[in-house]
Amino acid sequence: MEASAGLVAGSHNRNELVVIQGHEEPKQLKDLNGQVCEICGDEIGLTVDGDLFVACNECGFPVCRPCYEYERREGSQLCPQCRTRYKRLKGSPRVDGDEDEEDVDDIEHEFKIEHDEQNKNKHIAEAMLHGKMSYGRGPEDDENVQYPPVISGGRSRPVSGEFPISTHAHGDQHSLLHKRVHPYPVSEPGSATWDERREGGWKERMDDWKLQQGNLGQEIEDLADPDMAIVDEARQPLSRKVPIASSKVNPYRMVIVTRLLVLAVFLRYRILNPVHDAFGLWLTSVICEIWFAISWILDQFPKWFPIDRETYLDRLSFRYEREGEPNLLSPVDIFVSTVDPMKEPPLVTANTILSILAVDYPVDKISCYISDDGASMLTFEALSETAEFARKWVPFCKKFEIEPRAPEMYFSLKIDYLKDKVQPTFVKERRAMKREYEEFKVRVNSLVAKAVKVPAEGWIMQDGTPWPGNNTKDHPGMIQVFLGHSGGLDAEGNELPRLVYVSREKRPGFQHHKKAGAMNALIRVSGVLTNAPFMLNLDCDHYINNSKAVREAMCFLMDAQLGKKVCYVQFPQRFDGIDRNDRYANRNTVFFDINMKGLDGIQGPVYVGTGCVFRRQALYGYEPPKGPKRPKMVSCDCCPCFGRRKNLPKYSKRGANEDGASIQGFDDDKELFMSQMNFEKKFGQSAIFVTSTLMVEGGVPPSSSPAALLKEAIHVISCGYEDKTEWGLELGWIYGSITEDILTGFKMHCRGWRSIYCMPKLPAFKGSAPINLSDRLNQVLRWALGSVEIFFSRHSPVWYGYKGGKLKWLERFAYVNTTVYPFTSIPLLAYCTLPAICLLTDKFIMPEISTFASLFFISLFVSIFATGILELRWSGVSIEEWWRNEQFWVIGGVSAHLFAVIQGLLKILAGIDTNFTVTSKASDDEDFGELYAFKWTTLLIPPTTVLIINLVGVVAGISDAINNGYQSWGPLFGKLFFAFWVIVHLYPFLKGLMGRQNRTPTIVVIWSVLLASIFSLLWVRIDPFVFKTKGPDVKQCGINC
Repeated sequence: MEASAGLVAGSHNRNELVVIQGHEEPKQLKDLNGQVCEICGDEIGLTVDGDLFVACNECGFPVCRPCYEYERREGSQLCPQCRTRYKRLKGSPRVDGDEDEEDVDDIEHEFKIEHDEQNKNKHIAEAMLHGKMSYGRGPEDDENVQYPPVISGGRSRPVSGEFPISTHAHGDQHSLLHKRVHPYPVSEPGSATWDERREGGWKERMDDWKLQQGNLGQEIEDLADPDMAIVDEARQPLSRKVPIASSKVNPYRMVIVTRLLVLAVFLRYRILNPVHDAFGLWLTSVICEIWFAISWILDQFPKWFPIDRETYLDRLSFRYEREGEPNLLSPVDIFVSTVDPMKEPPLVTANTILSILAVDYPVDKISCYISDDGASMLTFEALSETAEFARKWVPFCKKFEIEPRAPEMYFSLKIDYLKDKVQPTFVKERRAMKREYEEFKVRVNSLVAKAVKVPAEGWIMQDGTPWPGNNTKDHPGMIQVFLGHSGGLDAEGNELPRLVYVSREKRPGFQHHKKAGAMNALIRVSGVLTNAPFMLNLDCDHYINNSKAVREAMCFLMDAQLGKKVCYVQFPQRFDGIDRNDRYANRNTVFFDINMKGLDGIQGPVYVGTGCVFRRQALYGYEPPKGPKRPKMVSCDCCPCFGRRKNLPKYSKRGANEDGASIQGFDDDKELFMSQMNFEKKFGQSAIFVTSTLMVEGGVPPSSSPAALLKEAIHVISCGYEDKTEWGLELGWIYGSITEDILTGFKMHCRGWRSIYCMPKLPAFKGSAPINLSDRLNQVLRWALGSVEIFFSRHSPVWYGYKGGKLKWLERFAYVNTTVYPFTSIPLLAYCTLPAICLLTDKFIMPEISTFASLFFISLFVSIFATGILELRWSGVSIEEWWRNEQFWVIGGVSAHLFAVIQGLLKILAGIDTNFTVTSKASDDEDFGELYAFKWTTLLIPPTTVLIINLVGVVAGISDAINNGYQSWGPLFGKLFFAFWVIVHLYPFLKGLMGRQNRTPTIVVIWSVLLASIFSLLWVRIDPFVFKTKGPDVKQCGINC
């Protein structure tokens, strides 16, 4: 199927499949130089050696390899034109009637068969799939081949249309676990080139061993050769771990331990010294302080081993992109999810897609999938316009190597865009491209304007066909290939990456699981169509800011030593459009630059929902490959020496026993049936998709036509496909919480995988953040509610994942902290209310302390400040960012986190569900105009109440001290300190309530009200204008005067 063939819509359950033609104007297609199969219409394809495949050597009738093999296996075995019997060609299985050949049967050399204990189960699974899909085999195949043809070669057949897959895996980096397919080598096994490489690899290993033993002799002189230096560079790791300097980390750890001891002494003093006249206030404060201490431990100790990492992109290119050889970089499928184009503007999504299509990576190894979970025709039409503009934008980006490659962000940069540009045509082409982009924006904005009012009869496509997604809750699955191998050429005639539109089927009565369900649908669609071994997921508003971001991730995932056990590479989130002061801590720098670095030194960072490159096999629920075990001691049979006696294989005694062979065959059939049931229960009833899950290095199954692939793709996005499977339970994105990202990463870490945190100097991705107070609080509410759901689920880190002991304890601490932090809102709200109560009741939560006891408080405050300062020192976070994070911790704690706990409890206990609201990505025309917009929400009530009562408490406390005299000022200072601590932390919230103050700064308003109240009370107390008469002098006239 070609890229311009139309929109494919259908429902597997209803047995419907429709191809809607002519929705967009036909695009110029690539001229096909190769011949076309006269039977199926696909391209003939090439042989292993790069020559055109010729089925019949007599007449040369054009037939592709799948049709040729099918005719030999199931048909008459004759050429349709000259009626000559097909001869067996190199790489094809034997069938009845083949003549005996003197050369070595190359079938046995097409696969790398691993002799280990797991091979038996793998072969059974593959044989089961072979039988399940009924591809047919000759009677002699069972004797010669152990793999079914649907998986044979490990290489995807280049299908016609938009789904050809790269045919080369990345060198020797093959997973040892769940490996069903040997990657297709650059040279045919058995050829001279293959033997030369194999012998060369053996010689290199021997030379390394001799060099270590000091026996290399005169060959050491060869190391001075420049070519040898290049070879040594290629052997180096693609990344390295950079520990934080001990001069920064060791004092930090010492202060943490000191703070822990001081905290223990402080809590002991607080418990043993109650306040009897304010016992309730004292008990509340002690409980809150104990909870804060536990929360601090869960948050602090996962930062014990912070590290940095650096990558070597030049080594990656040298190893996998050698000149004159095929590119061996692994393919990557990129997922972009969107729901509502009115809240997620199509222009924002278009910029994200354009930055993906222009990424610095081989175009034949990039496939972009857009999930439209709202089935919006606006998104579909905007994507069509984006595909057309990409034909001009992508070659411009790659020609002049511009950054970033999202046009909106590039043209809005206030920098010298002529810097480092040497081509004289750059200025002219840049102006032309800017004009093209402005015209593109006009076209997209016109689509948005038309989509505001929905017609009564629903949306109609250009060819007069009703839009299949008019009913967003009841529509078929839809797939459209906008760019691909055929029809995906840019303005200069070069190939573009694949661009596929996907909208999964939705029907009433089915659970669709929101974003997690949409992402799992993309996993299956991409597994059927392209099946890249790695996947990158991005939100629709997160564009690629660093065009080499994918290469950065490959430095970890394709590393021969580190990559095999890495489930994903997480990048930090960076944001545009945030005010200079970052009033509501939208950048979240403390989390991304401190907490995540600490987790990277343990078992890896948590998954944060976007900007993450996954290993597909990890999402399929497989465990990481195990390292080689140390060989056990083997003893002889004659002496009682130490060690374990060597056991002979059981099958060695029944080699000539036919009855034993028949019994073994019966057992294999039984295991085959059980494996078939297990695969259907795990992955669903799609033979093509199940086969793709066994292809570790990627590639689509051979012998599959594009039409069959698209039909199967419609099948795997049907709404009932996941029923009675493990999707959402053990596979893909995990269901059970609106923050599916935390659950998904947690499950991988529990299986023993590790993750990597990659922080390139140029941020890899950038997105937009809600800078308005109400939107920001709603976003935090969603995150906190998801954490509460996880805490009460069966996947709670408190009790899940202990079996096997694969999750490290400090990593578990971090996951526990991510689920219990919303509950801190209850003691935090109580603690923020205590100062006002103390000021109004003239009581305090602490007794009068002695000089010795005051040292506990001084030591605690000093250790808190020292921990923060040293943390900022090794992380590079500024003190302003740290302070904004502290402020919003209090603001979110007494508002969004509190509501999350209440809603979570209502959902668990009463079954009252809350709807997930998509955060608006739209931006105001004026710079930071959205920052001052006031949107009332119930989330504003608790912090407003806390702020008001503390302000009233301060006024009442000062007025009471004025009335009672100077002796009451001493106890007042402790109460005022805590009250001002609350007010200062809620100051950004108060600014948000005040809105824009063009003429009077907010701080002036606050202090004016506060000081006016104090001086008014003081004025009333002094009352200087009233003449006070003195009473009679009793000394002179006595009492009876």
